[in-house]
Parts: sequence; C-alpha cells; structure tokens
Amino acid sequence: MKNTTRRNFLKASTAVSSFQILPSGLLANSPNGRVCTAHIGTGGKGRVDTGELVKHERVQAVGFCDVDRNRGQIDSWLSKHKSAKFFQDYREMLATLGDKVDVVSISTPDHTHYPATMAAMKLGKHVYTQKPLTHKLAEARELATFAAEKNLTTQMGIQNQSRAPYRFTRHHIKEGIIGKIKRLYVWSFKNWGYDGKPYSEKSPIPESMDWNLWLGTAPVRPFVDKVYHPGNWRKILDFGCGTLGDMGIHIFDTPFKSLDLADPLWVEAECRAPNGFGHAEQNKVRYGFAPTKYTTGDFTFTWWDGKGAPRHNDNPDLQLPNGDQLPSQGALYVGETGRMVLPHCKMPAFYPESVLDGIDKNEFENVNHYTQFLDAIEGKDKTLAGFDYAGPLAESLCLGVVACQFPGKRLKWNAKKMHVANHPEANQLLEGKYRKF
Repeated sequence: MKNTTRRNFLKASTAVSSFQILPSGLLANSPNGRVCTAHIGTGGKGRVDTGELVKHERVQAVGFCDVDRNRGQIDSWLSKHKSAKFFQDYREMLATLGDKVDVVSISTPDHTHYPATMAAMKLGKHVYTQKPLTHKLAEARELATFAAEKNLTTQMGIQNQSRAPYRFTRHHIKEGIIGKIKRLYVWSFKNWGYDGKPYSEKSPIPESMDWNLWLGTAPVRPFVDKVYHPGNWRKILDFGCGTLGDMGIHIFDTPFKSLDLADPLWVEAECRAPNGFGHAEQNKVRYGFAPTKYTTGDFTFTWWDGKGAPRHNDNPDLQLPNGDQLPSQGALYVGETGRMVLPHCKMPAFYPESVLDGIDKNEFENVNHYTQFLDAIEGKDKTLAGFDYAGPLAESLCLGVVACQFPGKRLKWNAKKMHVANHPEANQLLEGKYRKF
C-alpha cells in the first residue's frame, strides 16, 4: 500500500472530499432538537465515553462505528438507540450521516486519532477525542490549529482535569502554598512497553472485525489475537505512545496547568536502545522549560515509567517523613518552602502539613467532564481540555516519545519552527507516513 503525508492523505480521502465545512455551533435538525452524536470506537474506553455522552438528556445518538462489531458491543448500543445506524468505516459514517451529526467522539487506538478527528472537523463537527490526542507531534499541532480556525468546540479525554483533587492542586500551587516550584517528579508504574522481538505468529481474523480498517493508516501486518486487538497496541511504535501516552498525559496535565508550562526547550531520555518495534519497558525522560511565574530559574521536570518507578535511588526529594510511601502513580512538587505529593486520582498530601492551616480541603467539587463539553457546544461553558490546551500538552508528550528513540541525546527543541535543532534525524519522527486504506 502506498504511503503519503498526512496532508495528502486527507486530500485523498474520497469519503470527506465532497463536503463543505458546516457552520460551527449549528445543531442538527433532530426530531426533538437535541445534540446529535456519532461515535467512533464504542468498546473498551469507547464504551465509557460513548455511554457518558449518550446518557445526557440533551443528546441523541445517530451513529455508532467500530471496526469490531462484537468488541464494540454494537448490538447492545443499537438496542438502546433505535434511531442510530451502525458502520464499520468511520469515513462511510461521516459521509452517510453528513449534516445530521453535530458531535463526533473518537475513542480508538492512538494512531487513528488524527485521521478520524480531522475528518470530522473538516465537516464542521465538534469533537471529543481520547488522550493522548495524537500519535505524532505534528498531528497535535495541526488539530489544534484547525479547531481554532474553524471555531469548533473540542475536548481531549483527560477527565481528571475536572476533578476536585486536581482543581484544588492547580489553585493552591498558583497561590504559592509551597513557594515557587524547583523540581517536579512524575511517574507511573505501568509498563506499556515491549522489549522483545516482533511477533512472528499469525491468527485468524475474527469474522466480526475488519482488520484493514483497524490498521488504518498504519503499515500492514498480520493479525495476532489479543496482541494488537484487543490488547497491547499501546506497546507498539506503529500504534501507541507507550506509558507516556497512556498515563503520562494524565499525570503531566496538572503540573503543566498549575505551573503554566509551555513548550519544552529540550528533552532527553534514558532507556534501552531502540528496537524498531516496541516502546521501551522502562524510561526516564527529563525536560527543560523556560521559567514561569510559578517556577524557579533552575526548575527541572523528570518522568519515570515501568517497573520500580520512580527509580529515585537516594534522592532526598523523594524520601518522605514519617515513613510515608510514594504512590504507584503521581507527581511530587518540590517547592521553596515545602513539598506536595499528588497521587493519581486522590487528594494531595503536603509536607509540612501545616501549610494547609486555614484551608478547606473540600472547597472544590468534581465537574462532569462530558457535560462541560456539551455545555461548551451550546455556549454555556468552556472546555478545560480543549485542543487549544490539549494540543501543546500532547506535543510535549510526543516529544518525549521521540526522545526515547534517541537515548542519551539531549534534543534541543524549537517549538515555533517545530524542529529539533541539534539532531535532525529526530525530525523524521515528528510525523508519520500514512497508508491509504
């Protein structure tokens, strides 16, 4: 199959070429005046995203799309939503439903996010796309730019943005509860890496799925049951972004927003040598950022993933008093006057605890991430994880993924030019080759 650039791939997509950009914010003419939604990827995480959106009283589902009818639980969705139609190819769904759709949700493997999201936005659809937004850095820049140009409402699937512990943390770090931040450590014990050889076996393709559509723009390879689908696609370079894409995007989020971090100046990684197939099973990634209002001039940012994370050895920053243990996933802020540990999905702990004197730990409530997206479409709210924010965040994460292919080398990053200045070979990994399928 022929490969092409991402721009040429989209131009060559006959499924969307006959449509014009529709007016953003214009709701489809559903029988009851509700927001009409179409859903790409309805199993796994897509089951959650689809369910959260369609249960809203203002929503009417008109289309469900999954390359695997069984895995996508299509019969179940159709039994609950009689007016909706099923498709295996999202391009066919978008072309068939056309202006009957207001919103498209995309909950698919990473490598499918960009082509599906851009195809929907080119039709003027508001989009909800799962994290880490895109598989390649250049894709994130293009989605954010296009969404802004067309004034489309967008949301990336990092629901923690709206939860009370993270809103509490963002507010009080900006208020200087532990002073300016000198060092930031983030980590996840998860291992979405693969240090072995490429899979050589082949499995029969289930009758319920279209393997060519699952591969999409990625290179052709044989189907292997419970490896790529359903299963371990995050571990494979062609499909996922490793643990950085799965958990890094969640755990980077609050530090980025609470410290006003923008584009990295440089990034460097420590991991095994590239094997051309899978992400490394253990990674350490360090970033350099320009100082902000909330950081010191010598601020550093360090990520670990895999077994034993964080692998801190005798780092005193990560030795907590009273025998307290670090969580298996989370972030640690080292400030001028104290430290704060933010476990994944839990309230932060402060050292010394006295910094919380007079502060109400319950001052923030959870906000529904999906309702916020729907409200923003109708002009009632603004998304916290719109592509204006999620795009740059995903760029930083994808730059770390690139750095892991050049261990031991510090990549100097020019965000404006979207270019690695000192190792030009790294620039070849900023965007992918797109198979016509």
